[in-house]
Amino acid sequence: MVKPSRPDFKVDGTFNAGVARHRNEIVMLVRIAESVISVSGQGVAVPTLSQDGGTWRLGLTAFRRNDPAFDFSDPRVIKSVADPRNAFLTSMSHLRIARSTNGVTFRVDDYPFLFPANRYEQFGCEDPRITQIENRYYINYTSVSNLGISTSLAVTDDFISIERLGVIFSPDNRDVCLFPRRIDGHYWALHRPAPLHFGAPEIWVAKSPDLIHWGGHRIVAERRGNGWEANKIGGGAPMLETKKGWLQVYHGVDGRQRYCLGALLLDLHDPTIVIRRLDTPIAEPTEPYEITGFFNNVVFACGALITGDELQVYYGAADRVVALGTVALEDLWRAMRI
Repeated sequence: MVKPSRPDFKVDGTFNAGVARHRNEIVMLVRIAESVISVSGQGVAVPTLSQDGGTWRLGLTAFRRNDPAFDFSDPRVIKSVADPRNAFLTSMSHLRIARSTNGVTFRVDDYPFLFPANRYEQFGCEDPRITQIENRYYINYTSVSNLGISTSLAVTDDFISIERLGVIFSPDNRDVCLFPRRIDGHYWALHRPAPLHFGAPEIWVAKSPDLIHWGGHRIVAERRGNGWEANKIGGGAPMLETKKGWLQVYHGVDGRQRYCLGALLLDLHDPTIVIRRLDTPIAEPTEPYEITGFFNNVVFACGALITGDELQVYYGAADRVVALGTVALEDLWRAMRI
């Protein structure tokens, strides 16, 4: 059982985990979503950071459930009726380490590895991806605040200490997937801006000289059809290098907010080129733990590894648990017709 970070909190979900190999272990960085233990009556409290002098500290914001000024219909968020952009998350997420020697049985730490600590993380740190680049482990994660949803970057050498490097993609932008090495002298990443006025959330690619400053933005994959990826798409696990190309396990969302996983392959020398893209999902919510949870009908990957001839995908199910799915690479290549 995963312990909450403080006695008045409860754990709502352990999901959307990044993974990496470190020494003789598989290290998983899990998103831990916590909320305040229910209070009596019609009151509800949500965790938020607030500024105390020059320091951001964790506190609680209280609401009355019968307050007509707020909308409580979505279990994930409380919104102002007058201005829905004025919102509070009902839970706060932090990132916690779990370790395994076999990639299946994990031991979860009792304490956070990266906890919200600044203005851009006011509502939490979510959906980590771990990418080993030049012998360091870079962790990009979603930082959420009333400024919007941005992507931040941190780095560790040992999964004991961690250094925050700051925001690398401003709001609203998430689902960043780093490439594990330079290509033509640059670092590369997929990212997923969420346009407000025109367009839809889709997968873009960008490059950087230093992992901090990003440019050369180009669209790389768009929504398709009226089925499983008709509403929006976004990156999933960090990029995996194979002999066939850069493999990306991404997510697609339909009009009913049902999340599935897809696969596409980018050119090894020019990651703006899509070589192949599966028409059908490699995974969709069918199991009870994928259909019912904190947010129903979701499979969402933040981590994947290639072990021998097998692709191992660690994915969040229904925003509550982490699950593991595998597929033989030969079967995947056959399905992609390459």
